[in-house]
Amino acid sequence: MATITIKKSSPFKKLMSRYWLLYLMLVPGIIYYILFRYVPMAGLVMAFQDYKLIGGILHSPWVGFKHFEAIFNGPFFQRIVWNSFFISLMKLVFGFPAPILLALMLNEVRKKWYKQSIQTLTILPNFLSWVIIYGMVLALLSPSTGLVNEYIKAFGGKPINFLTDKVWFIVTLVASSVWAGMGYGAVIYLAALSNISPELYEAATIDGANKLKQVWYISLPGIMPVMVMLLILNLGSILDADFSQIYIFYNPQVYSVSDIIDTWVFRNGIEQMRIGVSTAMGLFRSVIGLVMVLSANKISRRITGMGIW
Repeated sequence: MATITIKKSSPFKKLMSRYWLLYLMLVPGIIYYILFRYVPMAGLVMAFQDYKLIGGILHSPWVGFKHFEAIFNGPFFQRIVWNSFFISLMKLVFGFPAPILLALMLNEVRKKWYKQSIQTLTILPNFLSWVIIYGMVLALLSPSTGLVNEYIKAFGGKPINFLTDKVWFIVTLVASSVWAGMGYGAVIYLAALSNISPELYEAATIDGANKLKQVWYISLPGIMPVMVMLLILNLGSILDADFSQIYIFYNPQVYSVSDIIDTWVFRNGIEQMRIGVSTAMGLFRSVIGLVMVLSANKISRRITGMGIW
């Protein structure tokens, strides 16, 4: 008697056949990352070459670690690395919890129209360019005509040069960054909060838990995987202090505290055409970011049992 064998399909084929439309939507993103993230990595060889525009990558002479030695021994190295690290750290310290707090507060709002209005108002700054935001900041903080300084003078105080004073410049930089990204980040956490079963909150209410305890024991654990993932990704860009913002905001009076790796690479790579040196600095930053991501993921897995992979 002949036996009939049923060939089992692999889990991958099952997923592809069931969710093929979702995977199809990933194709444009994958193509983008291949073309603009992975293919350009071939240009990292310029960090080890005395790159010439005429010769290109294939015919430029090799110089080994000459550019790295020039960077590490340069008088600017410690300053720009520290500035990049400090500004990124301040943005992480104040910018990471801000969208979480906003999302937790919006999650408690029961009036739908009010909740949607606040979401719209807080997410709008994310779609504004830093040029527009700088104009708004200048209008508010100008020492002569700024609204904030007008209030300070009205109460008998002296005007503050927010954009030229070294301390206040960092405060302004971090505050504007938090304000611009807070609403967009809150959307991610609100999506995570929407996946928490309402029955958990109902059971906690019956047990006598107030709103604060519900947030602490239900909401925060529910969004913990998302928090861990975003924290690890943010640590990977710990030396990326947002070139666009700083390049538009900074001025010669605050160079000592605002000149970062990206602005230095821009001046040397684009303006002075020292492409080999700027590539070496970019490679250094990328390696530090990779080490930070790997370390943060490993530490997170040991402490919380969660990580990106």
